[in-house]
Order: sequence, then structure tokens, then C-alpha cells
Amino acid sequence: MEDKKIVELYWQRDETAIEKTQQKYGRYCFSIAYGVLHVKEDAEECVNDTYVDAWNSMPPSKPSRLAACLGKITRRIALDRYRYITAWKRGAGEVSVTLDELAECVPDNTDIQTADMAALTEAINSFLLSLDEENRNVFIRRYWYFDTVEKISAVYGMGESRVKMRLKRMRDRLAEHLKKEGINI
Repeated sequence: MEDKKIVELYWQRDETAIEKTQQKYGRYCFSIAYGVLHVKEDAEECVNDTYVDAWNSMPPSKPSRLAACLGKITRRIALDRYRYITAWKRGAGEVSVTLDELAECVPDNTDIQTADMAALTEAINSFLLSLDEENRNVFIRRYWYFDTVEKISAVYGMGESRVKMRLKRMRDRLAEHLKKEGINI
């Protein structure tokens, strides 16, 4: 079923919207949640919460890209769950390592005003568009999907040290790009 039709089902408050969403995007949402949490049951619960959040947000929103909308919701819910689970043991897990890497060049969103967040988002998007496809995919796999360096290395057939170096160089380039755009770190 096309995304527009699924969104229309949400707007009509037709409960089959959730069923159609699950059929089309269930595995996609699960992979995002599992990439953050690494626990099947928690990931499944996050996916179910994603459907509830989608139901509650449509209407009033009418996403033009349903996959991106669901991915964003799932990622937020999974990160919230991760923070809750690891609240007592700061710095644990791959997600913390990944977020610490990004903290070198991207300001913490708790310190950013809404207008500044829009500028930061635009600056990061323009940075990503400036990268070649492979580097962009490596960056997104690491910092959006929280893939491990080992997994990225296997997918792209390169050594782990090469992946780490690419990521380091891209973070440095991102920091430089953000400074040029007037985003303070």
C-alpha cells in the first residue's frame, strides 16, 4: 500500500492504518530500535510505541515521507528507553560511545533554542549532501542507526581502523562546517 493511502487511513482514524504500517515498516522500525537497544523485547515495545505515537500525531501532521517520520519516532523512543535503562550506569554501551563521538562536533540539543535547532539541522543536512555516497552512508549508519564500527567494516569491506579514521575525519569536517555556518559548539 502506498504511504499516502496509509496516512489517509490515519487521518480517517481507521485502525487498519496501524496494521498496514506494521506490514510495510515493522522490520524497518525494529531494526532502528534494536540498533539502539540490542534487546529484542525492548525493541519490539519501542516499535509498538511508535505505532501509538504515529496514531496520536496524525492528524494534525501529514508526513510526506512516512518512512522518515516513523524512523524518527522510533529512534526518539528507543533513545529515551536507552537513557532510562542506563540512567544508573552512565557511559555504558555502544550508543553512549557513538553519542560521545558526535559530542566533539555537535552541540548538546538541551542547550539549543528551537530556531538554532533548525539551523543546526539544515547545516548537518548540507554537510551530509556534500559527502560522497559511501561516506554519507557510513556516517548515517554510525550516527543515525548506531551501527558498530565492526558492522560498518563488514558491510563496506574495509578494515575497522579505516572506518574509524573516516569517521574521525568526517567529524572534523562536520565541526569545521558547523563553524563556517555560525553554529557554536
